[in-house]
Amino acid sequence: MFDFRGKHVLVSGGTSGIGRAIAYAFSQSGASVHCVGLDSDELLPPPIRTDILDITDTDAVERVVGAQIQIDVVVNAAGIIRRDEEFRLDAFTEVLDVNLIGAMRICVAAHPKLTRSGGSIINIASMLSFFGGPRVPAYSASKGGIVQLTRSLATAWAADHIRVNAVAPGWISTPLTRSLQNDPARSSALVSRTPLGRWGRPEEVAGPVLFLASDLASFITGAIIPVDGGYSAS
Repeated sequence: MFDFRGKHVLVSGGTSGIGRAIAYAFSQSGASVHCVGLDSDELLPPPIRTDILDITDTDAVERVVGAQIQIDVVVNAAGIIRRDEEFRLDAFTEVLDVNLIGAMRICVAAHPKLTRSGGSIINIASMLSFFGGPRVPAYSASKGGIVQLTRSLATAWAADHIRVNAVAPGWISTPLTRSLQNDPARSSALVSRTPLGRWGRPEEVAGPVLFLASDLASFITGAIIPVDGGYSAS
């Protein structure tokens, strides 16, 4: 459905889960894709390029992003969660540093190249951007922050012809949610509240991301699109 030939896409957290599915979808649509991350499910297929990058390291982010010849699309999909541990300040700080400040590091480093290309940023928020997470206060706070960062950058960088949007996934089958998927009682409760009645697939998040990056979304900026099977509406 989409043609990204000649476009260069940078995906943080592109080596696993949702980020990996997004990277693959862009590649299948003709884009030149560069993934950065720490963990990998398995090697991404050529011609996708993959590099190790700790997005809490500002100098490393500036070096890797600065080395890109061209950037048309940035996807901030890197994220961690520390269930039941995030009430400790060290864990709370770690999660915010990766999920929220890490996204800002990527955005700021990519800004000059996105300005030249008239590109776009798509951030990965969460339905926990809108709900409280009793076991994950840091994750919820970071994803709430992603929504406000998206809106703020959308208004700040519109004059640079950069669009900034986000998708907010619901319960998606990824390594990040594996412990919940493996808990029959918890999984059943989550699925029963989801109107579409199942866990989502990572590639079902990739579709809306490609739409937001495409010319079909040329008048959309500052938007947060739920991709949750109706969970937030139920």
